[in-house]
Amino acid sequence: MKAILRALAIAALVVPFSIHAADALSEGTVKKVEAAAGRVTLAHGPIENIGMPPMTMMFKVKDPAMLKKVKEGDKVRFRVEEIGGTYTVVRIEAAK
Repeated sequence: MKAILRALAIAALVVPFSIHAADALSEGTVKKVEAAAGRVTLAHGPIENIGMPPMTMMFKVKDPAMLKKVKEGDKVRFRVEEIGGTYTVVRIEAAK
């Protein structure tokens, strides 16, 4: 019984951090939107989940419809994942 309680206590501590890390958003500024090409250029801080340092870079977007929500100069929070060997924005939203 003690082993079960200990395992539950550890899971209660670890799971929230794992979920947060899996959903972590990075911050940046939209420099250019290329909706027809499905690309966005972002000046961004570190992108922890892929180990990328701050820089300005063009990214492919998973769904070009996401680009309707942003324009040049917008401060954004976003998520990049490596899909098929390409760094791809899978989520983007206005920074609050």
